[in-house]
Amino acid sequence: MMDALWCEALASKVNADERLVWRGRHVSTSFLLQVDHAEYVIQILAGRIAAVKKGPFPIADWVFALRASEAAWAEFLQPIPKPGFHDVMAMLKLKHLKMEGDLYPLMSHLLYFKDILASVRGEEVTS
Repeated sequence: MMDALWCEALASKVNADERLVWRGRHVSTSFLLQVDHAEYVIQILAGRIAAVKKGPFPIADWVFALRASEAAWAEFLQPIPKPGFHDVMAMLKLKHLKMEGDLYPLMSHLLYFKDILASVRGEEVTS
């Protein structure tokens, strides 16, 4: 079962990757990452992950949301994911992922968001 360890690993991997932080230097936003019913708000400040908060949240404190099942995220996090799980846009196209909210920050920095989500592939973050 996936839990906050994935999000904590995400923060440490992203913040340690200076090239990735540099690429996201113009990104300051927050987004919801949903795994089944578990919700995590990830706050990004100038390309660094500033905070990861576990929900539930009484008021939406995010700009956009990425929602998928635990099984879909587990496939996405494999060292070499299956086709259709290799990328958030592929997951969206095949209806494994839902995106909602203001997608402008996501789409205008799509490669950055793809890379931060993929940064923990192959890590032992599931239990």
